[in-house]
Amino acid sequence: MSSNLQVNAQIASKARDWGEKVARNVEKVIVGKREVIELALVSLLADGHILLQDVPGVGKTMMARALAISIGGNFRRLQFTPDLLPNDVIGVSIYNQRSNEFEFHPGPVFSNVLLADEINRATPRTQSALLEAMGERQVTIEGQAKVLTRPFLVMATENPVEYEGTFPLPEAQLDRFLMRIEVGYPSPMAERQMVRSQQTRHPINELTAVSTSEELVELQQAIGNLYIDDALLDYAIKLVNATRNHTELALGGSPRCTLALVRCAQAKAALLGRDYVLPDDIKALVNPVIAHRLIVRSESMMRGRKAENILADLLKTLDVPNDAVIAKKS
Repeated sequence: MSSNLQVNAQIASKARDWGEKVARNVEKVIVGKREVIELALVSLLADGHILLQDVPGVGKTMMARALAISIGGNFRRLQFTPDLLPNDVIGVSIYNQRSNEFEFHPGPVFSNVLLADEINRATPRTQSALLEAMGERQVTIEGQAKVLTRPFLVMATENPVEYEGTFPLPEAQLDRFLMRIEVGYPSPMAERQMVRSQQTRHPINELTAVSTSEELVELQQAIGNLYIDDALLDYAIKLVNATRNHTELALGGSPRCTLALVRCAQAKAALLGRDYVLPDDIKALVNPVIAHRLIVRSESMMRGRKAENILADLLKTLDVPNDAVIAKKS
């Protein structure tokens, strides 16, 4: 037992050091958004895809590029447009007249990090081309499954659906994004610093990797061993289950949602240098992990109710297991 505790402590220490160096590197490009960067790192460490959602011009694409560069690995960017086809995403087989055989030409999905820029500008058919890749880390082409390299992360940017020329992401695809993160406008001081830093050059052009894809995969495989008490597991399950029976919700969280919440809580604890999960880890991740998976009934939306409001109400009604780490320490 003591040996396992020591190993977990080492995992948490490595994750904290990894998170700090990647966050500092991204901050060379994205100023004044430490909390947003830390959420993105939780998602990366939890081996999940990220949906960066906000209005145009707040740095969604730059944040995705900066994260991709910082963690190393093979990086591809795909600009989603209405005329983009599924084969443009996953690849296509082309007949070679010399060899009399079909040759597969892999698409951008065969990379460590795929930046799907403005994903909601593509048609639903093209959006769905990513479903299998995001959920199972493989694609099926002409009846053959082709496994993707690890790590495989989709970092997608999205403009709000109320803007013209966009297609809302289907629920099945939203559920495969581990987190939805809103970047938000910078503070006046951060915006001033940003303008000054880009007067002669853009810092993204000088950004270099501070980690490797192998280091990230090693940490991703290790954080599942970090301690989480049964009381905390029950707390997460009750929270997600409450969304399925809520009168204001047409669709609640799936079992994938529960798995995502627990996994992210372990990743957040590790990034803070802890080898065990606290209730605050779960509560801090409720909105980015759960809210985008819920569908609010139309009558509630007309009253101004959002998924975030409903989740806030649920958190107030559930008893928080304050003694969730006692079993670990005894």
